[in-house]
Amino acid sequence: MSKTAQAMVDLYIEAELDVLAGKTTVINGRQFTAENLQEIRAGRQEWERRAQQEKLKAAGKRRGPAYANFYS
Repeated sequence: MSKTAQAMVDLYIEAELDVLAGKTTVINGRQFTAENLQEIRAGRQEWERRAQQEKLKAAGKRRGPAYANFYS
């Protein structure tokens, strides 16, 4: 099952909230507890970057600097 980057961000946010509430959560077959909070946050940040890239690609924009062309 393939999920969009935004769907994965949503899963990681839900996992983060669950762990902060003292619950255990499972993502892709892995169990996470309070000890894994740093790992959950790192995963969320990675998927947020991917989601941003998907949005830019869908909008037809590229990521990165634009270079000036000084040649005529």
